[in-house]
Amino acid sequence: MRVSVALCTYNGERFLDAQLDSLLAQSRLPDEIVACDDASSDGTWERLQAFAARARARGIEVRLQRNAANLGYVPNFGQALQAAGGELLFPCDQDDAWHPRRIELCVQAFARDAGLLLLHTDARLVDAAGEPLGRRLFEVLGVTAGELGAMHAGRAVEVLLRRNIVTGATMALRRGLLAQALPVAEGWVHDEWLAAVAALVGRVDTLEEATIDYRQHGGNQLGARERSLGERAHAGARRAYREAMAAKMRALARRVETGGLQPPAEARALLRERLRHDRVRTSLPRARWQRIVPVLGELRAGGYARFGTGLRGALLDLAGPAGGRDDG
Repeated sequence: MRVSVALCTYNGERFLDAQLDSLLAQSRLPDEIVACDDASSDGTWERLQAFAARARARGIEVRLQRNAANLGYVPNFGQALQAAGGELLFPCDQDDAWHPRRIELCVQAFARDAGLLLLHTDARLVDAAGEPLGRRLFEVLGVTAGELGAMHAGRAVEVLLRRNIVTGATMALRRGLLAQALPVAEGWVHDEWLAAVAALVGRVDTLEEATIDYRQHGGNQLGARERSLGERAHAGARRAYREAMAAKMRALARRVETGGLQPPAEARALLRERLRHDRVRTSLPRARWQRIVPVLGELRAGGYARFGTGLRGALLDLAGPAGGRDDG
């Protein structure tokens, strides 16, 4: 299988060399590297040009593209993925470092399962200096054994319609997914959108091994971050999150309705249930006593178990302001 790396950069000279070196240290080298620079104003472009010569000397095709104006993180990744010609695409952030067997392990997983559309992995968290923080990405995200079991059993749609556990920096996907998934719907980040679409129409799986060092630093555009208990309990944050998630699910449903996606009947039904669950929770009455009937009804219907945190979410909706949410 031909492998393409889709690298996006923006003012990344501080950490870029470590990532580029890790690409050339792969046990299975990529066949192609496409790098899209989003109008950097530092030395990123010059580093990419120097790297291209080294990579070509190793037999890797390299294509560099420099945007005339800054497009933003999501559109830049979209164009990088579209420009890549491989059967398997590996999104690549500028500030991480890949473990030597990342490509090899992912290629093996896709070779074993012809129906696999998207694969994601765990990651080791490191600080700005590249020193391990003693934690893994799945630990920080609170990924459960039940979620991993569902992913392995071909039930990723059940997990990903509840919450996203897929991080783009650890992802690999078949190029055929792009025809259905792009452009990314408004309000979504590219990695969670690709994962949700792939889960609706095909198979998504998890590799529990860490395949990258995921660098945490103040300049991250996206990164792993744990919310404090105070943040999780904050009513305003809960409401804003719930409304944002409901809007995302409506955008996903619109893509299905317009014929852009053709999920099987079971996945369509689950998406409809998610939309119904969101309508219940975002329209709760302001008076707490008036919420008892709809909340208990949704609890009995199983919505809180499928798309939230079960009884905990129901209790938060009863106690909090209208439109509140649980933490997932």
